[in-house]
Amino acid sequence: MATITKKELIDRISDTTATKRALVKRVVQVFLDEVIDELAHGNRLEFRDFGVFECKVRAARTAQNPKTLARVRVPPKRTVKFKVGRIMKMRLADRASKFDAVTGLPLEPPTAAASR
Repeated sequence: MATITKKELIDRISDTTATKRALVKRVVQVFLDEVIDELAHGNRLEFRDFGVFECKVRAARTAQNPKTLARVRVPPKRTVKFKVGRIMKMRLADRASKFDAVTGLPLEPPTAAASR
């Protein structure tokens, strides 16, 4: 599995849409800034068939420092939760069926020599 950076994604979109890279970069950055702003205001973002982003608050808790075994108070924390949408869920399930569940390696179609 590979990691795709924002730069690579911008390059792909630019090539696919035949749009200048600088314009695509600006649009992508404005989109990401808007997503962050909406989540910071506690709003829920819903993109049909893609998924839903929403802020959740984790309750305060008591944890333990593994090195000193001292009890530590962890304050409440805001986090972002993402729930996968229908189309993404279907594509991920289809892609996962092409990989071995244990090793994570691609399943190879049987060759003619192996079926004899």
